[in-house]
Amino acid sequence: MKNNSMMITTVVMAVMSAAALFFAYQKGKHVEALVSAKTLTIQVIPLIVFALLLAGTVPVILPKAVISNWIGQESGFKGILIGSAAGAFLPGGPFVTLPIVMGFLKIGTSIPVAVAMITGWALFSIARFPMEVGILGPKLAFIRLASVLVLAPLSGLIAKLIMQVLRIT
Repeated sequence: MKNNSMMITTVVMAVMSAAALFFAYQKGKHVEALVSAKTLTIQVIPLIVFALLLAGTVPVILPKAVISNWIGQESGFKGILIGSAAGAFLPGGPFVTLPIVMGFLKIGTSIPVAVAMITGWALFSIARFPMEVGILGPKLAFIRLASVLVLAPLSGLIAKLIMQVLRIT
C-alpha cells in the first residue's frame, strides 16, 4: 500500500510538472524553468541522498528492544512525549524529516508516536527557534513556542484515538 500511494503521488507530481512546463512553454519561459529546476535539483539531491542514508541506517543501528520500549506500540503516552521532543530536534525540511520518520516506523515506532514526531518537527523545530528569536523577537518567539507546546503530544493522542475508533493496528 505504501508503494502504491507513493506511485500515485509520483504520477500526480509528474502530471502537475508537465502542466506547469507546458504553461511555461506557452509563455516562452520553458528554458528558464528547466534551468531553475536543474539548479534546484543540484542543490537538493545531496540533502535527499543523505536523508535517505540516515533513514536506512536508523533501522539497522537502533536495537528493536529499545525502540519497542521507548517509542514502540506499547510505549503509550511516554512514547508520544518522546516522539514529540525528538521531532523538535529533527533537522531540515520534509525531504530530510519524513524519510527519517519512515526509518523509525520500519523498526517499530508506533503511528501515534510518528504523528507526534512529525508535529513536533513542524511546530517546535529547535533549529528554527533562534531565527524566530532573531526576527520576531524573544517575546513573540517564546509565546509562540509556549502556545504550541501541547499540540504535538495532543496530535499523538488523537492519532491513537482515531486508530482505536477505526480499529487500525
